[in-house]
Amino acid sequence: MGRALLLNASFEPLCVVPVRRAVVLVLKEKAEVVSRNGAEIRSERLSIPVPNVIRLVHYVRVPFRSRVPLSRRAVFARDSHRCQYCGHAAENIDHVVPRSRGGEHSWENVVASCRACNARKEDRLLSETELSLRRIPIAPHATLWVVATAGSIDPSWEPYLPSGRSPRARPGLRASSAAVPA
Repeated sequence: MGRALLLNASFEPLCVVPVRRAVVLVLKEKAEVVSRNGAEIRSERLSIPVPNVIRLVHYVRVPFRSRVPLSRRAVFARDSHRCQYCGHAAENIDHVVPRSRGGEHSWENVVASCRACNARKEDRLLSETELSLRRIPIAPHATLWVVATAGSIDPSWEPYLPSGRSPRARPGLRASSAAVPA
C-alpha cells in the first residue's frame, strides 16, 4: 500500500511506517499530516488523504545513539550497493586497510566492493594496487540512517531529512589519505 515518514514533534525523522499505521495515528489524533501523496483512503462515511509525511503531536524522547551499528547490510546501504573502487554492483565488503595489516573493522575502513576488485586488491593496501576509492568511507549520520535502512527514500521526504550524505572523494584518492590510523 505504501510507506510514510514519521517525524517527531520537533520535525526530526524517527522511522518509516506503513501507510495503514500512519492513517491510524492521524485518526487517533496522535499525529498530523504534513505531506500528502494525492491518493485517498475511503470508507462508507469517511475519505482520508494518504499521508506521505506525518508528525507526532507530542514529542517522543529517543535514546541517543552516537554511532550507527556496523553490519554488512548497513555498508551496502551506505554505499548504495555499488563497488567503491569501480562503481559496478557490489557483492562483498572489503577492508581498505586489511585486518591482517592492522586495519580496524570500523565504518572508516570498510567499503562495498565487487568480486573482481576484491580479488584484485586481496590482502594489500591501496597504495600497492592500481585501485582508488570513489568516496571516502565515513559513518552515516544516525538520524538519516533510521530512514535509509527502510529501503529507498521517497523524494518527497527529502526536505525533512538531514543532509548527512558522504562527501565525494577526489578521483585519485589513495590509501595514505583514506586510511584509518591503526
